[in-house]
Amino acid sequence: MHPILSRALVAPLILAVAACSPGTDPAAQGQALLDAAEQGDVSALTGLLDERSAVDVRDTCRWTPLMKAALNGHLETVQRLLAFGASVDAEDKGGYTAMMLAASNNHADVVEVLLRKGAAVDHVEQTNGWTALVWAAKRGHGDAVERLLAWGADVSIRDARGLTAADWARQAGHGELAERIAR
Repeated sequence: MHPILSRALVAPLILAVAACSPGTDPAAQGQALLDAAEQGDVSALTGLLDERSAVDVRDTCRWTPLMKAALNGHLETVQRLLAFGASVDAEDKGGYTAMMLAASNNHADVVEVLLRKGAAVDHVEQTNGWTALVWAAKRGHGDAVERLLAWGADVSIRDARGLTAADWARQAGHGELAERIAR
């Protein structure tokens, strides 16, 4: 060992270098996990999950990686996050869940996976009183509506304005979908 670098100095130096190494900052790792999920980058996600103990990191709106993956329809990413223990019914600031985000964008396969993992089919968000079924119906997303109905979504739930999913579908010009929901 170099005479100037005594053992008393080496250990703190190693710790200081390790603390500043890329990937050791929990906030940066959390952001990297959120980004990988949003982009559907399963390879990066897997590497980050192998290093992390927490899969449900949150951004400023309280979105989790699962919410970001569900919103964008990244099925394999959703499956990987769930396998690592992601909370299927985590809510953001407004009470939105991954299920609602997937249904609102007609990602029916993601909806199915979330339901199979125990997602609440009739969860009601806090801003308008909408469910995943309302979101899918008002946007005319027949595939997502069919999956939700197959899993027993309650068609009688009324939102803060007193409207049902069928009402929203009808108002948005999706008459056939409204009839399907009303049956």
